[in-house]
Formats: sequence, structure tokens, C-alpha cells
Amino acid sequence: MAWRTIDRTKVSPEEMGPGLSAAVREKIQAFFPRYPTKQAALIPALHIIQDALGYISLQAMEDVAELLELHPSQVMDVVSFYSMFWTHPRGKKTIMLCRSLSCELMGGKNVRDALVEKLGIKEHETTDDGEWSFMTEECLAACEHAPCMLINEKLHKCVRVEDLNRILSDPDNDKLEMPRSDLFDAPRTAQT
Repeated sequence: MAWRTIDRTKVSPEEMGPGLSAAVREKIQAFFPRYPTKQAALIPALHIIQDALGYISLQAMEDVAELLELHPSQVMDVVSFYSMFWTHPRGKKTIMLCRSLSCELMGGKNVRDALVEKLGIKEHETTDDGEWSFMTEECLAACEHAPCMLINEKLHKCVRVEDLNRILSDPDNDKLEMPRSDLFDAPRTAQT
């Protein structure tokens, strides 16, 4: 994937996108005690931003760079390196299909082709109605359930082409059956 060069002196406010709210800044700052430096909190901060905004805007990159005392290019380097970070709005539900060797051998390519046809989008695109985004990832660490995919954070195992209509039409296809880890959210302080 090629990244376009951005001359920030010529980017409109609309292209910069939303910045960080006070609540997002506070949540990021709550991670500072866990790390030896502010800069070390960058990846959790990016997850917090994406969770709040749905993607990581140029303005959010500048804001988090200032908050963590980094250069904006350092933030852009990390965002562009990891495929799980989005630099444009994504759908309400993101399908992440595994493309590891075991998933490919068990029919992952057929599932990928069927998803592209069914959704009418390519990788890292979003449907016109804003419902779905689609991407592949090198490994989802569930090789024993190949081919597998995530819808948001819910794992779907041993997915076959004939399962896609049922999976996509299920309104709870992205609902986790267990609570989220406290590792994602900053620890709550006891209130007296």
C-alpha cells in the first residue's frame, strides 16, 4: 500500500479531521504511570483515539504528538506501519480476515473473494452506507480455527463462504461474550 505525501501547510480543516476531546486526553494521560516515558504510551493512545473517533485523523495525530512530546511524523510512522490503524473513517463494523498460511490453505482466499463481492468494497474500504469496512491481517492467532475472521473484536471460526450470509446478517456478529480486558482501559481510582 502506498501512502500519499501530505503537505500540512495546504491541508484544509476538514481534511485535518477531528482533534482530541478533553475526555480522550484524560484517558490517554491515565496511561502515563504505566510507562517509563510519555512516548511509550503511543500505541495505547492510538487505540484510544481510534476507539473514540473511529479512525486517527491528521489533527488527532498532531494533538497526540503534542501530548506525548513527539514529532507528528513519529506518530504518522506508527499509524502507517500498523494495519489496524485507520486514517480515514471506517464502518460501524470492521471485518478483519486472516490471511495466514493455515487460513489460506483452509479456504481463506475463497472467503475473501466472496466478502469483496458481497460487500462491493476492496481491502481498507468502507461500504457506501457506512456499515462495513474490510481488511486482511497476516495472522489472527487462531490457526486451529482456520479460516477465521474478526468482526470488530469478535472472532468467527472455521468460516466458509456459505456461512457469510448468516454471519453478516446476525445483529450480534460483533458482540463479545466476555467483558473486555481492563488492560485497554486505564485503571479506575478508588473514590473516597
